[in-house]
Amino acid sequence: MNNFIDKLAEKLTPLAAKLGSNRYLTVLRDAFMLAFPLTMFGSIVVVLNNLPFFSDDLKGTLNGLFGNGQNATMSIMTLFIAFGIGYYLTKSYDEDGVFGGVVSLASFLILTPFNLTTADGVEVGGVLTSDRLGAKGMFIGMLAAFLAAEIYTRVKKKGIVIKMPEGVPDAVSRSFTSLIPAIATLSVFTLVNAFVSGAFSTNLHDVIYKFIQQPLTGLGSSLPATLLALLLTQMLWFFGLHGQVIINSVMEPIWQALALENLTAFESGQDLPHIITKSFMDTFTVSLGGTGMTLMVVILMAFVMKSKQMKEIGRLAIGPGLFNVNEPVIFGLPIVLNAAVVIPWVLTPLVVTTFNYFMMYSGIFPATTGVIVPWTMPLFFSGMMATNSIMGGVLQLIDVAIVAAIWFPFLKAQDKVNLAFEAE
Repeated sequence: MNNFIDKLAEKLTPLAAKLGSNRYLTVLRDAFMLAFPLTMFGSIVVVLNNLPFFSDDLKGTLNGLFGNGQNATMSIMTLFIAFGIGYYLTKSYDEDGVFGGVVSLASFLILTPFNLTTADGVEVGGVLTSDRLGAKGMFIGMLAAFLAAEIYTRVKKKGIVIKMPEGVPDAVSRSFTSLIPAIATLSVFTLVNAFVSGAFSTNLHDVIYKFIQQPLTGLGSSLPATLLALLLTQMLWFFGLHGQVIINSVMEPIWQALALENLTAFESGQDLPHIITKSFMDTFTVSLGGTGMTLMVVILMAFVMKSKQMKEIGRLAIGPGLFNVNEPVIFGLPIVLNAAVVIPWVLTPLVVTTFNYFMMYSGIFPATTGVIVPWTMPLFFSGMMATNSIMGGVLQLIDVAIVAAIWFPFLKAQDKVNLAFEAE
């Protein structure tokens, strides 16, 4: 077993290190974190407006009064992501991030249709619809922002700029320095939009959504793809690498788009289209005690195991574990590079996620509504918030029982070894 783990580490560690330091994945992660406080606020508004014991009339009144808290945050999240990508990518090239951000945002909007076709077939101009700025526009927003920031920085790096004399205020000088790169970038996107609109009588939003976003979200919402992402996350953590940062950089845009589609359906009173969403991954994996669902593990260590080492580590890790911070047990048990616990560490999230998927698919338990619950929200409460039902919390309690059943024999075996050492 140890030889196998050493060989696997030898292969995986360099690859994981490259992914973790990749410029574009790092920028994408930081852009989503930029939008995180806003989406969190929007999620709280949705939860408070739609508490399960409220009547439909009261929910309608609250959404009329406070709905803009969600409309101005979660519903237009692509705007914040596009700005964030432009800002962080431009900054990574040691250029002015603010101008890169606004140019990327404007480039995305250039590709966005400013019209709306009503149910009667009447086309209304000068209108930006929230679906273009939310889930449906997520992928074209990311693609446009990355491309715009690259064009902007490359033009600027070539020195094709207007340099102002000394003594000119800094804000004015920076604006003129960015003028030509900004015009060049926005011109490219204007020509692309004109070509697509004129030659094909459509827009890039619909093209990207149909041929790229729909297939990718279909893949990301499948159970096999989710289990693969979890498997890679657990394996990377086993070797001491932050699996979430590496894997979620790729998967989070897909899961986020799925969550927004669920939220739109939930607010419209329609059936929720997806089981796998950002909310599902946060609430029914991380919110069970952190990566690897270890809250029940530390409880068993603290109150069931007999060795002093297990008890001490378990008691130290319970406090952070209640808020889904589990580095104390990952590095204290340890889980990292510990062949004795690699099986439950990798297996548990796969088993629990599969169980949850089929419980929601069968309708026994509700799916997540798409609201983003803080990942530090304690067990049971996070399940209720994510599903708008007490049954979400009940499902989490069943999950931790499954975690306990899988981990117990492995912890007991480790405990016996520890007791033998302590006896000596």
